[in-house]
Amino acid sequence: MRWALADGATLTRRDLDHWARQPAQLVIGLLFPVMIVLMFGYLLGGGMTVPGGSGAAGYREFLIPGTLALTMVFGLEGTFQAIKTDVSRGVTDRFRSMPMASSAVVVGRSVADLLNAVVSLAVLVLAGLAIGWRWHSGLAAALAAFGLLLLLRFAMLWIGIYLGLVVRGEGALVAVQILVWPLGFLSNTFAAPSTMPGWLGTIAEWNPLSSTVGAARELFGNPGWGGDSWVAQHAILMAIVWPVALIAIFFPLSVARYRNLDR
Repeated sequence: MRWALADGATLTRRDLDHWARQPAQLVIGLLFPVMIVLMFGYLLGGGMTVPGGSGAAGYREFLIPGTLALTMVFGLEGTFQAIKTDVSRGVTDRFRSMPMASSAVVVGRSVADLLNAVVSLAVLVLAGLAIGWRWHSGLAAALAAFGLLLLLRFAMLWIGIYLGLVVRGEGALVAVQILVWPLGFLSNTFAAPSTMPGWLGTIAEWNPLSSTVGAARELFGNPGWGGDSWVAQHAILMAIVWPVALIAIFFPLSVARYRNLDR
């Protein structure tokens, strides 16, 4: 266990060193969600009505929790691309030939990406505070909301690791984006599921992202769409169940795929 932790820490430092040598890529990744907040908050906010909110300011309070969760989901793309790049360049094969813990590569990547998610959350929270967003249910509830957001990111990164080890081809990133973007927008992030066609609204309500968004809004004390369905009424519970279920599926799949990468 000690050597496994040491090897994982070494691979984490490797990934952090890559970000230090490519600051432009890191900055762009951090500023993209801020740009989404500014565009939706100021271009569309004046025309949006949110239950429990007051005009554009209410919409911005509604928007921030959704954008925080959306950023956690979109982080899957970066995880996928990093893993796929190492595999295609033979770096992963070199690691597998070295006397190191077999879990170190995937664990190191997961820790590094989770640290990146913490920084992304911090930047987006500062942007939200700057445009008037606040949480209203106390510090403990806010920390619980941030914990649920990071739990979602942890689940997404294991999906990204698994896909990076499995998917091949030059157009792989585009294929993953086609998967991730509908997952992000087919949710309660920007629109109420009740306004969608029945079957589409049901899919949106049962989207794992919707549960995290609903739970974050509830814990932050921000306005939201609500909903009468069971999954909408138990958003905090499902914001735990969905990520834990995804981790239980994709963590062992990722480790098994890494161990059998040459097959």
